[in-house]
Amino acid sequence: MKRLFILVCCITFLGCAGKSNDTVYQQVGGQQGIESLVDSFINQIGRDADILPYFKQTNVAHFRQGFIIHLCSVTNGPCEYQGDSMVDIHTGMHITEKDFNRVVELLINAMDEQQIPQTVQNKILSRLAPLRPEVINI
Repeated sequence: MKRLFILVCCITFLGCAGKSNDTVYQQVGGQQGIESLVDSFINQIGRDADILPYFKQTNVAHFRQGFIIHLCSVTNGPCEYQGDSMVDIHTGMHITEKDFNRVVELLINAMDEQQIPQTVQNKILSRLAPLRPEVINI
């Protein structure tokens, strides 16, 4: 009976030990983590000859601040994104699926650069994925 009790306690403890109640925002490093990620992402874009032209008319400081707030909100941080809709932002840009996928790769590169764990990266990407139809070919 004592062994069963110990086994149940161990299973319960180990089952809970792997779980985190932290938000994705906390898992990415909070505000500083989000800002570092966005800065890395902007640098990735700046080095990509295929994607950079989409940003030729962009105010980088405005984009940076908006994306920080957007990511903060998407990751359950304390921010509330109140900027333009994705449709409003991307209408007329004629973003192809290929280029959209390339931007996702650049974001993944930035997350790797910031040493964000794969599981957290997947959570971020899954929260951004529903925005895809609001960005491509509009």
